[in-house]
Amino acid sequence: MRYLPNGSQMREGDLYTIEHISIPSMVLMERAALETVRVMEEEKIDLSNVLIACGSGNNGGDGFAIARLLDERGWKVTVAFVGSEGSLSEQAREQKEILNQLDIPIYTSIPKKKYTVILDALFGVGLSREIEGHYHDVIQELNSMSASKVAVDIPSGIDATTGKILGISFWADITVSYAFEKVGTVLFPGAAYAGKVIPVRIGIPEKALTQYQSKIVYTYTKDDLDVILPQRKADSHKGSYGKVLMITGSKGMSGAAYLSAKAAYATGSGLVQIYTTEDNRAILQQMLPEAIISTYTSFDTQKVSELMKWADVVAIGSGLGMSELSEDILIETVKYCEVPLVIDADGLNILAQHIALLKDVKCDVVLTPHMKEMSRLLNCSVKELQEDRFGKLQAFVKKYPVTCALKDARTVVMTAEESPYLNTSGNSAMAKAGSGDVLTGVVAGMLAQGKQVHEGASIAVYLHGLAGDIAKSNRGSYGVLARDLISGIHELKEEQEEIDNHEEA
Repeated sequence: MRYLPNGSQMREGDLYTIEHISIPSMVLMERAALETVRVMEEEKIDLSNVLIACGSGNNGGDGFAIARLLDERGWKVTVAFVGSEGSLSEQAREQKEILNQLDIPIYTSIPKKKYTVILDALFGVGLSREIEGHYHDVIQELNSMSASKVAVDIPSGIDATTGKILGISFWADITVSYAFEKVGTVLFPGAAYAGKVIPVRIGIPEKALTQYQSKIVYTYTKDDLDVILPQRKADSHKGSYGKVLMITGSKGMSGAAYLSAKAAYATGSGLVQIYTTEDNRAILQQMLPEAIISTYTSFDTQKVSELMKWADVVAIGSGLGMSELSEDILIETVKYCEVPLVIDADGLNILAQHIALLKDVKCDVVLTPHMKEMSRLLNCSVKELQEDRFGKLQAFVKKYPVTCALKDARTVVMTAEESPYLNTSGNSAMAKAGSGDVLTGVVAGMLAQGKQVHEGASIAVYLHGLAGDIAKSNRGSYGVLARDLISGIHELKEEQEEIDNHEEA
């Protein structure tokens, strides 16, 4: 697990390190500069002719320190201070004075010549206003120049908390992120401007973040798989891994039922029962003989109640349709389900018309909307949601007792009590019909094996993305189908078991 602080959390962590751990600010700055130079050398960036554009804050101080280190190594360095002398921070002023004492020239505009690499040290994580005027022109000029581009801590112009572009942003090939990667370079559009983000340790420990009350966004890495995956015991049976009820599929939509049910099995569920329209019985029995198939032709309250009592987890919505019958089944399920409940797709669209049902649920609920579905639940535009997804999600989960996995290029999982999870696995090849149905099955599978709702949903989102990465490596960016994600889950599990067996040996 790694933390992804926002701008204010990073500033708090920096201050705590200086005031309570007693590591001086100039030591942190020196470490940051050293790490930046190391990264550039390891990335084999051509340092023969370097331009460093510095602002007035501590980000500019980092730039001045980097310039000194590169000059010591014999590289040709051009330093352009494009900020205001009167606005220099204390540390930036000290670093600038060091360059003056070493007779390293500092220009007040960008010299017109050819550079091999350009470093952006204009603004740090504290930027929250739109960039305009002189700074806008400087960034535009830097972006237009032909050279490798490196951002110091964060590309200038990216909101470190939301990923929003504040008028204009530096386009980086590499971002050397100090202490921790920031939320703003994981979320789009910020992620597109940040390029390859390389976090480096500069002396700010995790303790400097976690001792505050604010909830810090986190993400999983492959190193976490041993801990987060459900364990399989030698003396187990199918009942040990949970019974999943999938209320999915409508006429002509058997594929959604198949994909979600098979994904639940692939994730490790012991037994899956599909409750679907009678039209789907024959095809599902052929496609997935491992599943129990129960069907309906009309609304049957008693049958729905019996099935929910049988299940350890219920998932509803994938391919369910928007008919009156689907609406009746959804309402009945939300009202009376007493085991963890996952709601997706058409289930969410129906729920948006009956949102008050969430006030009185008797179970843990996981919602898995994409941006458009979430905008219906929130009664806002997709644009409004994109610009403030964390704020709007926080308000939603405080109002309703649910876990929400908001699907996007960077999926966010949030509840009122837990720290938000931000997913970094997955890729654009997964943008195909049926991918969401697979995720529903993976979430249900995690919950069926005993994972708590927030953790289970977060793990499911991460595994789903990893499976997509495997599928892309096998089939390319364009050829991935939803079923390939299930194959990717199989490969991922096999790969992890091989690693575990090797470590045990």
